Amino acid sequence: MTEKTISIDGLNSVDVYGVNDRKLERMKFYFPDVRILARGNEIRLEGQEEQVEQLSRRIGALLEELRKGGSISDSELERILDWRTYPTELEDRAPQHNEEYYNIVYGNEGRIVKARTRNQRRLVDEYYRNDLIFALGPAGTGKTYTAIALAVRALKNKEVKKLILTRPAVEAGERLGFLPGDMKDKLDPYLQPLYDALHDMIHPRKLQILMEEGIIQIAPLAYMRGRTLDSAFVILDEAQNTSIGQLKMFLTRMGCNAKFIVTGDASQIDLPNKKDSGLMRGVSLVRNIKGVAVINFGTEDMVRHPLVTKIIKAFETVEEG
Repeated sequence: MTEKTISIDGLNSVDVYGVNDRKLERMKFYFPDVRILARGNEIRLEGQEEQVEQLSRRIGALLEELRKGGSISDSELERILDWRTYPTELEDRAPQHNEEYYNIVYGNEGRIVKARTRNQRRLVDEYYRNDLIFALGPAGTGKTYTAIALAVRALKNKEVKKLILTRPAVEAGERLGFLPGDMKDKLDPYLQPLYDALHDMIHPRKLQILMEEGIIQIAPLAYMRGRTLDSAFVILDEAQNTSIGQLKMFLTRMGCNAKFIVTGDASQIDLPNKKDSGLMRGVSLVRNIKGVAVINFGTEDMVRHPLVTKIIKAFETVEEG
């Protein structure tokens, strides 16, 4: 058994430990066999020598960044803690996530919203490592639903101050002008899937209050123009229906302490000219930038009726022919 004490003198303890000790909790998650005691300006580590040394190095990297006058975001902290992005000669295995780790949020009536498939779980993992994630693949794979669950959790944990869900208002074989009502009435059907997901996770009365206060916003993509989104979790859904210019406009809205997730299905483009879709071109331009992750969902991630997988494969055969 080894003990080691690390001083954080000269630093704000909240910067080191996180709000409500969230950073300490991430350390404990990655190093469950090390006892971490944080008191005042000292962190004491107790455990096996190798594990204590590994965690000590990571805390040292964290303190070094803070002493340079910088700040550590959640994604940066994950890069420091994760052996795959901050390796030393001592690491020989990745952290093992248990089932509870993938329980994202408790929805209405206590129902657990969890990541069930391989790529849904990868989306949860990448959330901690990256501030911009592209989740691509066919309908029914849980891309948007998992993204919204992560956003609701971030809002409940006060990791962000607002949640913004957006979609391009593109006609899918129908005409907006023929729908009854004002502009909101015409646009709401396009945004309904986002409302449905939120209703699964937040009590309707609470959701209404959050929307009235502007803490949760659901709006067409055009409403994003000119905004700078700080401390926000922003999801762009149906991104295959954006042009390259619209996608650039959306991505450059990212402000400080923001998380962006873009979901889309390149096989379901509703634009009059499918070549106008900028999603895949945009992904190819930014996918190698540090802090960006791309996840390709497949039919193996289907969580709808078993027939849906067979139907999609049947249509793919026709489209490829």
